[in-house]
Amino acid sequence: MPSRPNDTRKLLEHWRESVPNDRLAHLIRDVGRAQMKALQSRLSLHGVSFGHWTFLRILWIKDGLTQKELSDLAGVMEPTTFSAVKAMESMGLIERRHLSGNRKNMHVFLTPAGRVLEKKLVPLAEEVNHISVEGISDKSIAALRVTLLAMIENLARAEGLSDAATADARASDAV
Repeated sequence: MPSRPNDTRKLLEHWRESVPNDRLAHLIRDVGRAQMKALQSRLSLHGVSFGHWTFLRILWIKDGLTQKELSDLAGVMEPTTFSAVKAMESMGLIERRHLSGNRKNMHVFLTPAGRVLEKKLVPLAEEVNHISVEGISDKSIAALRVTLLAMIENLARAEGLSDAATADARASDAV
């Protein structure tokens, strides 16, 4: 991931001058990295890491999730969630507690300090999104969105086919 201010410019030059057009996955990854870098620099002014941002966004939508649910929604492993939750708890952004009648699952709740960050941090993400599409027509943005969603759909379908083929192979091996 670029770490110096001019690294994003060098990345752009690399893509424009020397990389073949057929490496779309790498281009998408690099766009994501550049956006994360831009957002992280803004979040850090409020003492929030990009990793914590991911969990806060989820909790702003649905507070009181179990740590497992939070892991699943964030797309990370449970030990990663545990570490982040522990850190956010020490920062006073969330609290963990058991719901009555269930001593097994630990639920994660925003504190007032965690809730108030939404009004400060969401505009920063919106700013990064605005910057990233500056000078691009609404029509092109809409077409890009349709294209990216179609790509996700294609990959989900292929993943489903792959999962089915793996299950079939396991079943035939068991016979």
